[in-house]
Amino acid sequence: MASSRRFIIEADGGSRGNPGPAGYGAAVRDGDTGELLAEAAEYIGHATNNVAEYRGLIAGLRAAHAIDPEAKVDVRMDSKLVVEQMSGRWKIKHPDMRPLAAEAGAVFPREQVSYQWMPRARNKHADRLANEAMDAGKAGRQWVAKPLPAGAAGSGTVAVEELPPAAPAAPAGWAAPADLGTPTTLVLLRHGETALTPEKRFSGSGRGVDPELSERGLAQADRAAAAFAARGTVQVIVSSPLLRCRQTAAAVATRLGLEVRIEEGLREADFGVFEGLTFAEVKERYPVELDAWLGSARNAPPEGESFVAVSRRVAVARDKLLARYPGRTVLVVSHVTPVKTLVRQALGAPQESLYRMELSPAAISSIQYYADGNASLRLFNDTSHLR
Repeated sequence: MASSRRFIIEADGGSRGNPGPAGYGAAVRDGDTGELLAEAAEYIGHATNNVAEYRGLIAGLRAAHAIDPEAKVDVRMDSKLVVEQMSGRWKIKHPDMRPLAAEAGAVFPREQVSYQWMPRARNKHADRLANEAMDAGKAGRQWVAKPLPAGAAGSGTVAVEELPPAAPAAPAGWAAPADLGTPTTLVLLRHGETALTPEKRFSGSGRGVDPELSERGLAQADRAAAAFAARGTVQVIVSSPLLRCRQTAAAVATRLGLEVRIEEGLREADFGVFEGLTFAEVKERYPVELDAWLGSARNAPPEGESFVAVSRRVAVARDKLLARYPGRTVLVVSHVTPVKTLVRQALGAPQESLYRMELSPAAISSIQYYADGNASLRLFNDTSHLR
């Protein structure tokens, strides 16, 4: 039996720099009473306004669907682009928008959803949530939620900040002052080889797979340490929690007289059932699952983690480091996927670019981040110190 309920979804997204640090917000209301039923917000890392707006729409639709999948839904947004594209009046030309529109369109049957544009001044609730999410991201954490106040229906959430709101963002892009100060430099070091590396086996962070460095890997770590000691520029060392990275970071820390700080967000992707297998073995045992994983960065291996999920947590880890060590040179010891993700985000490249980068064991890359939110890739996959 069809539901008689009607929901109003207010959704918004924003990007400080466009592209830049981005977040979204969405609210679900009872269509008859206006009562707030649910809220959603998230800091999504480096993205454009349009991507953030679509993500806000998807979050709002999913929150409404969780309450009543049979309800009629009226979506109200101040994004003319999203409203017109989802209404079918405008073509979706940008390749980044197509999968997002498809994801939004799959939540409810088309006949249950209508779209309406409204002025930005009337979309303050969703805009506030999006800015709360971006402020949380700037402070190095995700937007935190708690149950709605007593009397509210549904199972929604509202934001609660553990710290005071961040100060308004400084002017970015062309509006930024000429002197942007000393950039923060993240020097990215992939860990040295393990026994799994030369066999090209999936080695992520799942299923208890946490190999130590091989003899060759230890030698690579020592050579990298010698190179950093000679340069004398590294001021902070941060590492993935996995053993192979901690061993690599320890070699550098011993040379430089620094401590190693652990950042959970820098761990390798969880490859699920692919862990420990070669590509050929995965293709033989899980051909359908492998094709799905290779076909979209949103698809995860069974029991694993998608590249989109990795991108989100890496962006949070990156922003933590930038907030914590402004103007300093930070050595980040991590893995193939997080390092390539940081490079992709700095370049504003699509997710598919991860498949087009080669990153060697103990290779060094470097990215500089400026006060206006822009980033510059200075070095990639340098292995000269290993020769």
